[in-house]
Amino acid sequence: MPGLLRGVARTAAVAGTASAVSGRVQRRQAEKFAGRDADIAANRGAGYAQGAQAASQAPPPQQAPQGGDDSIAQLKQLAELRDQGILTDDEFAAKKAQILGI
Repeated sequence: MPGLLRGVARTAAVAGTASAVSGRVQRRQAEKFAGRDADIAANRGAGYAQGAQAASQAPPPQQAPQGGDDSIAQLKQLAELRDQGILTDDEFAAKKAQILGI
């Protein structure tokens, strides 16, 4: 019987120590992550405010001019791609027709 009591006491001591260590580690991690989460939340709010402010101050996007100069530039670029072998003659003809509206 004394051996049984000694074994039970030893098990209780080991389990108690393990619980205490585990609880302490868990509290330290919770404190660490709580601070980190608070920093992230504060920075996220500031980031949203900066993004909203930047969006309200941004100039409206300008559209490209729809003139003949743009079409000519596109055709020259397509011709260069065809000459380099990137586009086939059929692809060039299809894009040319699309640009010219044929």
